[in-house]
Amino acid sequence: MTPDAPLLQLSSVTKHYGGLAALNQVSFEIARGDIMGLIGPNGAGKTTLLNVISGLAQETSGTVLFNGGDITSLPAHRIASLGIARTYQNIRLFNEMTVEQNLLLGRHTRTRSGMASSLLLLPRQRREERQLRDDTAALLQRMDMLARRDAIAGELAYGDQRRIEIIRALAADPLLLLLDEPSAGMNESETEQLGRFILDVRNQGVTILIIEHDMNLISQVCDQVVVLNFGEVISQGTPQQVQSDPLVIEAYLGQEED
Repeated sequence: MTPDAPLLQLSSVTKHYGGLAALNQVSFEIARGDIMGLIGPNGAGKTTLLNVISGLAQETSGTVLFNGGDITSLPAHRIASLGIARTYQNIRLFNEMTVEQNLLLGRHTRTRSGMASSLLLLPRQRREERQLRDDTAALLQRMDMLARRDAIAGELAYGDQRRIEIIRALAADPLLLLLDEPSAGMNESETEQLGRFILDVRNQGVTILIIEHDMNLISQVCDQVVVLNFGEVISQGTPQQVQSDPLVIEAYLGQEED
């Protein structure tokens, strides 16, 4: 695996639900360290594509290569263990738990102690728990959220909840982070802060694939953008290139009035 090889490669990925093609021959690749935007109208197949990549849905045909290996049709837990983490359209924090407790749950894919060690509180398990707490504190520090460590997740402001959900995904040390409409429900100021936060995540060495409707955010953070319409790729390029593509204007951004 050469350092300049793409981190993620999709080749002719197709997903059928009965007679409906939710995805049809989708092909693109993401370079290591890039932020790729995935845009398109509602029902274009964006979340279905994230589900296929993360193993929550199985493609009908096509291949998915990640970090040089074939992950096509692998179960979600195996894909997560290889270095892919994600968030969802709806916030899925445990609202009654603290921020730290939520992050510890996100870190579980990196634990090694077995059930017996956990139940008996053996030394290995205690050492691992201390290390997990140190790791989550360091992660919160890097993302400038350490002051929220002991806060109850459900009592945080909406924008902070979104950021904590992203940090929880980062607790699994992913190589690739999948973000599904992270700015949903945010106002303009919160979205601008989110954009800076996403760029900070990339600066930590994480490659990102982001579904988003806010084109200002897409322009702020993305290196490349793929546009889906009716499950097919209709355009790919820089944010500026896709926004000026007539097919994108017609399908997604809307035709300007004469």
